[in-house]
Amino acid sequence: MAKRPDNLQGALDLIILKALDHAPNHGFGISSHVAKASEGLLQIEEGSLYPALHRMERDKLVSGTWRITDNGRRARLYTLTPAGKKRLAEARDNWKIVSRGVKKLLKFS
Repeated sequence: MAKRPDNLQGALDLIILKALDHAPNHGFGISSHVAKASEGLLQIEEGSLYPALHRMERDKLVSGTWRITDNGRRARLYTLTPAGKKRLAEARDNWKIVSRGVKKLLKFS
């Protein structure tokens, strides 16, 4: 039997970590990448994104450095750490289990 996930939380972490697995980016870039990659189906609001990034940085899942962007603005560039890559793999596995469970629930009559 498949391992059950501990909870249904973690979708936001999964989305952010996956975006950073693509390439290091700043907050607006992460948000833009997610919207583009999901063809507009997923959007991350600033009020959710930045607290999550700060928590992930505190937990050493991402590292951030201040940089000047191409348009001359100061922005924090986030990079996935080895611990973040490990958490991404765990979150991906967890999400597969959760999505299978939701799919079964939706089929239940």
